[in-house]
Amino acid sequence: MELLEIFGYISALIIGISLGLIGGGGSILAVPVLAYLFSVNEKVATAYSLFVVGASALLGGLKQHLKGYVDWRTALVFGIPAIVGVTVVRHYVVPALPDVLFTMGDFAFTRRMAMFGLFAVLMIPAAFSMLKKRKEKEPKGDGTIKYNYPLILAEGLIVGGITGMIGAGGGFLIIPALVILANVEMKVAVGTSLIIIAFKSLLGFFLGDAFTMEIDWVFLSIFTGISFIGIFIGSYLSNFIDGNKLKRGFGYFIFVMAIFIFYMEFFVKQ
Repeated sequence: MELLEIFGYISALIIGISLGLIGGGGSILAVPVLAYLFSVNEKVATAYSLFVVGASALLGGLKQHLKGYVDWRTALVFGIPAIVGVTVVRHYVVPALPDVLFTMGDFAFTRRMAMFGLFAVLMIPAAFSMLKKRKEKEPKGDGTIKYNYPLILAEGLIVGGITGMIGAGGGFLIIPALVILANVEMKVAVGTSLIIIAFKSLLGFFLGDAFTMEIDWVFLSIFTGISFIGIFIGSYLSNFIDGNKLKRGFGYFIFVMAIFIFYMEFFVKQ
């Protein structure tokens, strides 16, 4: 086993620990870990990340369900268009993208640049969402959940499409949408978003990538299993460590990682 692979598996454990400690966000590191430490291409990195993100979110979502913080009807209403979006992108769009999208003189804009560039750009608002302190807001009106179906459909398709392209869950987009478009309280929005992320990521992976590429199930199972161990370690450590302070530090780290990915893809020759 090479040194980079050892660091990769250690990073898988760190991803899980961060998820257990702060409740989310850690899985966004799966793509850079897979790409730079295990040297897999952009298609495989985003595909495997979908599986890791989905499995981790499912575990976290079920924990939130036991606490009563999951609205399953809202998860279904938001989840269906998101599942459609991610499945279409993974099954049809990503396999159809050429290696080189366009050229300008000696500069070639590749599929990898497009996918990882978008990933790096979207890591920035994800980082800010972790730096920003969440405000617990009471539902407006009588607290009845009322769905804005046209906006929910559009939001679900867009978030699903973004998830399909970059392999990340997009919780920083889903949680505000649940609060604004469905009038649910923050704790329920967080728990419900995990269920939405789990199903759209896992179904996008199984309905899209499992049919279009060869999956190394042994590696993927080991990587995901190590992340799960980290989740349980992080959950235990959360009894002694203030997750809010760690969340801010992790937000800054994600911001730095976004700059690193952009630098590696656009300024360092691959």
